[in-house]
Amino acid sequence: MAPTLLFHLAIFFLLFSIVQSRLYTLPAPTSQLPLPLLFFVADYGAIGDGQHYDTAAIQAAIDACHSAGGGHVRFPPGTYLTATVFIKSGVYLVVEEGSKILGGPKLEDYPAESSRWYVVLAENATDVGITGGGVIDGHGMKFVKSFGEAKNVMVSWNETGACLGDECRPRLVGFLGSRNVRVWNIHLNEPAYWCLHLVGCDNTSIHDVSIYGDFNTPNNDGIDIEASNNTVITRCNINTGDDSICPKTTYGPVYNLTVTNCWIRSRSSAIKLGSGSSYDFKGLVFDNITIVDSHRGLGMQMRDGGDVSDVTFSNMNIQTRYYEPVLWWGRAEPIYITTCPRYPNSKEGSISNIRFINITATSENGVFLSGSRDGHLSNLRFQNVNFTFRRWTNFPDGLVDYRPGCRELVKHSPAGIIMEHIDGLELENVNMIWSDVIQNKRWNNPLDFLPSTVNNISFLNFRSESDSQFGVRSSELRGKDI
Repeated sequence: MAPTLLFHLAIFFLLFSIVQSRLYTLPAPTSQLPLPLLFFVADYGAIGDGQHYDTAAIQAAIDACHSAGGGHVRFPPGTYLTATVFIKSGVYLVVEEGSKILGGPKLEDYPAESSRWYVVLAENATDVGITGGGVIDGHGMKFVKSFGEAKNVMVSWNETGACLGDECRPRLVGFLGSRNVRVWNIHLNEPAYWCLHLVGCDNTSIHDVSIYGDFNTPNNDGIDIEASNNTVITRCNINTGDDSICPKTTYGPVYNLTVTNCWIRSRSSAIKLGSGSSYDFKGLVFDNITIVDSHRGLGMQMRDGGDVSDVTFSNMNIQTRYYEPVLWWGRAEPIYITTCPRYPNSKEGSISNIRFINITATSENGVFLSGSRDGHLSNLRFQNVNFTFRRWTNFPDGLVDYRPGCRELVKHSPAGIIMEHIDGLELENVNMIWSDVIQNKRWNNPLDFLPSTVNNISFLNFRSESDSQFGVRSSELRGKDI
């Protein structure tokens, strides 16, 4: 073997041995995330008996945690009655299993400004959150003025002049103008008004959260996302009287919202965009969601001039039914997409590029797709969607619900899909199965068009048939354009 070759081989093995030696002699990495600083509310005087207010002690623990650079404020088992407490940057509330933060029921428990009426509130904070497996309770039943079989009448603090109407009650948890918000592994119960409220937030994660509000209580929304962007909600169980997941754009746009793997029940809309809609909604995804026993499934109520675009609803099971028709908005629609002016001088927003993919729905009413003269629905696509229509409650049908504003409640025969002011609708692999509604001669009309307002509709493998129990009666459209 040539000396030059032997020399290069020797150098190679020498370098290889040095590298191997360094690989196996490098010290094990020791850099780990430091453990968070812990601040126990009991150390600051909290009693946790549910009778005495622990507000000062809780706030003192939060302030100390914030001053130390951030950490965890822990609530050992107990019930902590409190007025509004303010989370500050770097602070996570850890409400342990067996512990409860209980909101106070008195007006003096809350700040002077109604916009700050929350049991737990973060304002202009960064890196904040709530977790622990325990409960935050809004004391909602204390705000019931009278209990109704269909709908409770609630206390309203509008006599203060701080707010107007019948919705003047404290919300449960609010994050206002905050960044890097995380809420997980927590139970949010019995809000007097909205439950979890994001306003002007960016980069929010909400997961493994249980929300419960009395089914007869109005305005106890589950999660309201206002003017907030880059939000992810997943693995949540939401059971409320009013809307369960409700993006709004009253104060600014909503972009990049993703909701997945949730279970929802609502006496109003399970998912609703609006009705506060002054700005745009764009880039929203709702996937793998189960909706049961709800007045509406998927809803859009554009009333204030904002536009909606690029929204996908996919892989869903939906069950909708009738409830009392006057006191609660909704007519058992599995899908309800509407735009019209709230007031005669309001601007009309548009809705475009909306996808419904792999949806299965059982409902007491059909789909309602309604644009307006200057606010069309365009480029809507239904793909692999199966509807089963049947009746199981005794509430009357034959009404279309445009509320809020617009034409209010209007008499109209039901149909599988009612369409108004649409330019661009594709139905591919859409099936309608009519159960006992045909036998009972209630309704069996698959498609209802408002003349001269619906254009550019495409059908591919569209089927409408009665349940085989009553004898198959089928109509079919394959590859038809209208």
